[in-house]
Amino acid sequence: MNEELELIFEEAKDHMKKSYDFFVHELVGIRAGKASPSMLEGVEVDYYGTMTPLNQVANINVRDAQTMTVQVWDRNMLQSVEKAIRNANLGFNPVNNGELLIINVPPLTEERRKQLAKKAREEAEKARINIRNIRKDAKKHIERLEKDKAISEDMSKNALDDLQELTDRYIKKIDEKLAQKEKDILTV
Repeated sequence: MNEELELIFEEAKDHMKKSYDFFVHELVGIRAGKASPSMLEGVEVDYYGTMTPLNQVANINVRDAQTMTVQVWDRNMLQSVEKAIRNANLGFNPVNNGELLIINVPPLTEERRKQLAKKAREEAEKARINIRNIRKDAKKHIERLEKDKAISEDMSKNALDDLQELTDRYIKKIDEKLAQKEKDILTV
């Protein structure tokens, strides 16, 4: 394989992996009904004048499927953390017992489950579009190499076939991850 062709293919592969990883990260943020520390991932606390992610000032643990605890390392921060969780607009109402925060995760309604499943499908579609755009860009580069006579027509065809195979593989991974997440969301 031509060196430029290899570079194009590796770059496309790297971009597709990053796009897939971002999609997986976005799915983690979508609640599936069971208590999970990732539910509090976006919460930031005013830690002595600096906005700091919650997981850098406290331990977040899951007691059971409906209960989480937040053990703040600096007890003086307990009320600030409680306020930050309330203000994060996650629908949580932490109970402060003086030592830690107890968060009861309310069960999802059927309507909310459908909304979350729809959001997961939207994220999957964004990821698929990203993957296809990466393929489109790589395809343009390959066709330009062929036009400039840097590679043969056969090399170009093989490279385009490999690129399509890579694209199909990532689209399939996205679809599998989406199906798994939808199952988690819709399971009561």
